[in-house]
Amino acid sequence: MSWGTELWDQFDNLEKHTQWGIDVLEKYIKFVKERTEIELSYAKQLRNLSKKYQPKKNSKEEEEYRYTSTRAFLATLNEMNDYAGQHEVISENMTSLIIGELTRYVQELKQERKSHFHDGRKAQQHIETCWKQLEASKRRFERDCKEADRAQQYFEKMDADINVTKADVEKARQQAQLRHQMAEDSKAEYSSTLQKFNSEQHDHYYTHIPNIFQKIQEMEERRIVRIGESMKTFAEVDRQVIPIIGKCLDEITKAAESVDHKNDSQMVIEAYKSGFEPPGDVDFEDFTQPMKRTVSESSLSNSRGDGKYEPKFGSKSKGKLWPFIKKNKLSLKLGAGPEDFSNLPPEQRRKKLQQKVDELNKDIQKEMDQRDALTKMKDVYIKNPQMGDAASVDHRLSELEQNIEKLRLEVQKFEGWLAEVEGRLPMRTEQARRQSGLYEAQNTSAVNSCAQDRESPDGSYTEEQSQETEMKVPATDFDDEFDDEEPLPTIGTCKALYTFEGQNEGTISVAEGEMLYVIEEDKGDGWTRIRRNEDEEGYVPTSYVEVYLDKNAKGAMTYI
Repeated sequence: MSWGTELWDQFDNLEKHTQWGIDVLEKYIKFVKERTEIELSYAKQLRNLSKKYQPKKNSKEEEEYRYTSTRAFLATLNEMNDYAGQHEVISENMTSLIIGELTRYVQELKQERKSHFHDGRKAQQHIETCWKQLEASKRRFERDCKEADRAQQYFEKMDADINVTKADVEKARQQAQLRHQMAEDSKAEYSSTLQKFNSEQHDHYYTHIPNIFQKIQEMEERRIVRIGESMKTFAEVDRQVIPIIGKCLDEITKAAESVDHKNDSQMVIEAYKSGFEPPGDVDFEDFTQPMKRTVSESSLSNSRGDGKYEPKFGSKSKGKLWPFIKKNKLSLKLGAGPEDFSNLPPEQRRKKLQQKVDELNKDIQKEMDQRDALTKMKDVYIKNPQMGDAASVDHRLSELEQNIEKLRLEVQKFEGWLAEVEGRLPMRTEQARRQSGLYEAQNTSAVNSCAQDRESPDGSYTEEQSQETEMKVPATDFDDEFDDEEPLPTIGTCKALYTFEGQNEGTISVAEGEMLYVIEEDKGDGWTRIRRNEDEEGYVPTSYVEVYLDKNAKGAMTYI
């Protein structure tokens, strides 16, 4: 089955068919190219999707990923990123193995096809030239034969005419012989040309054209094989990434199976457990009799004798106190807190302190590693002075030693607070408070200095000291806006369930079991504003106190 023998007369159709084959190949290349673009677009969208739902660093969202369910989701996002990478691999392999190879092959195919059909046209032109030569020889032979016949007829006519001279007859005879000779020569030439043409035609249709068509057939068959191989490669490129994609899906399944609802529930407990004991029964209070209050340094009484609270509204400095307290309450809402985390419940405070100790220990280890490396470098410089000056690292070593010492002091400070929370040490002393750096901040606070300076050694308050304290507070335009503000009235009482160290400006320290006045209830932010005596007011966590509101204020309510 050869195109050379079967399709010897279909040169033009073969030319069209081979061109169609090249068009099909180019169409397949375009298809694969669009497929690679789809793969790249899909991979990009998957990566953007994975990035969109990744937790932001140093954010509250990142803390949520400690639960097994959210960790599984994070693993899914990471695997989807790898999954997208495999689609990029598909695109790259198809581009290099199919598009690149076929593009080069198409160029070679076009050149080969052009060469073969050029040879075919050349052969056709040659046989057409031979045919024209044959036709010319044939026409010349025919013409010479006709002229020889006419010359013979003229000679016979002249020879039969008695009136014609002998010379004319001889001339006609010679002309007839000449024409006969020319006809014979034309016959011989025609015969030779015919034999040559038949030979050329035989070679054309049985040798040259079959060889050219055979090459075209082989070229076309190679094109068909090549496009088939490319289709197989198309499938293999996909098949090669299936195991990796399967691993990605297996990892997603594994992450999903690692979700532990019991563990997540326990982590919720660890995250929000305060460490407090539930409150006991509420005692019955008989309001038919005057309320009895404990007379002590931490009692609600301002005087030392009658146990009655007589608020004074004449102090101008007290009106200046509340704007600053409100501002500090706002700072508490915004996340500002004491260094020792005393604003947190015991369990949460312990965790924060432990975390801080671990971070400081890591910093110490890092500084020690740098110190050890510099020490080794110094030893090398001492042994080999040409490598460097040993004294050049002394300054850096001194800085590292100072940093290590500072960090160790910080660790000791936080370990002391941690031990206090865990019950290994007594309550903090004034010396420990000075180490924390908060004691000085308190002494410079306008609020606390106002309360401390107005208290006399025997616990009483004098108007002269109040005026002296008022002079110590620098007057500002901001203060003048609140010169006429009066203290808030009491709306109830409260009992401290736990000891609270109020380190932030605007807070107040209370002792367990202490009774105080309530002047502003919890607004939903977790803080209640209380008053101990005329000049000691501040905020405490609502969960640290048990509140009893007056009936005529807002009805009896209890915050736990």
